[in-house]
Amino acid sequence: MNKPKIQKTVEQLLESADVEVNGNRPWDIQVHNDDFYARVMAQGSLGLGESYMESWWDCAQLDQFFFKILSADLDEQVKTFSGLMAVLKSKIINLQKPSRAYEIGEKHYDIGNELFEHMLDKRMIYSCGYWQSADNLDQAQEHKLDLICKKLGLQPGMRVLDIGCGWGGAACFAAERYGVEVVGLTVSREQQKRAQKTCQGLPVEIRLQDYRQLNEQFDRIFSVGMFEHVGYKNYHDYFQVVRRNLNHDGLFLLHCIGGNQSHTQTDPWIAKYIFPNSMIPSAQQITASSESVLVLEDWHNFGVDYDTTLMAWYENFISRWDLIKHNYNEIFYRQWCYYLLSCAGSFRARNNHLWQCVFSKNGLAGGYQSLR
Repeated sequence: MNKPKIQKTVEQLLESADVEVNGNRPWDIQVHNDDFYARVMAQGSLGLGESYMESWWDCAQLDQFFFKILSADLDEQVKTFSGLMAVLKSKIINLQKPSRAYEIGEKHYDIGNELFEHMLDKRMIYSCGYWQSADNLDQAQEHKLDLICKKLGLQPGMRVLDIGCGWGGAACFAAERYGVEVVGLTVSREQQKRAQKTCQGLPVEIRLQDYRQLNEQFDRIFSVGMFEHVGYKNYHDYFQVVRRNLNHDGLFLLHCIGGNQSHTQTDPWIAKYIFPNSMIPSAQQITASSESVLVLEDWHNFGVDYDTTLMAWYENFISRWDLIKHNYNEIFYRQWCYYLLSCAGSFRARNNHLWQCVFSKNGLAGGYQSLR
């Protein structure tokens, strides 16, 4: 029986990435619905993700499947109308303007603290761990937090700002271990409630506040896993806000995911189901937006550690699913497996990176001592 042309096209694309339809290797895909082929060609990554959520296809090792197809640049070969519209929308509309600032909190971070409690480490740190000398997720996150504090040279009595403080784990760590006073900002009500409980009794204030509303002075500022929600139209203003709130001899540490190319929008599936109004910056976008605003002192890439972090989150998620599944459904389960494993594959393929950049306000006399 002759296969339809569109099926042959998809199979040939996948074969170029060493992926076989209905093959027997862990990264090969098993197609259960023949409408899969037309849907993927018409909708690209959105169709690929949605058809997986709806059980049109399966794969024993999704992370390795994505490593294969992203290493072969298949995402660049399938361009769709919906993808074009997403680009145009991002150029016309400021998707991260102040009136939209709280959408990401409502649609992602407020979907249930119980989910994140079971998926993340004991401090609930929702960003890349530092695995250089760590044996498990708790250690990797503690080492990452300690690295940040050391890079900033935190000293007792300093006033520190945490832009995008999550559930308060980093603010709590800095206050307990380094004796600093911390103001943490979040746009998630659930994060704020949990963070206030976590930091109770410490010199830590957790605010439900957009970073653009801030006009105070801090000795040090850090932002961990939040810049991905800022948007390219707001990058320059973001760095201006940091400068405005940073003391003359202060330091700022930016911890964020980065990409190899400059884009103005995120993956359509990620935008719809995981992180609305988000986007990953390129190195060029960061340096151009911070130029003449701050002085770049240090740039550290440990993106391969995000692969390890995501796989640890995935193992936690699937092993503890029975404890939280009463709050969700099977489609949500497949959606989150797809999210965690596709992201792991992207870091494994070196399409995405994890950057820690240290900036000073006016340049440090004598230079900055890099730490790793």
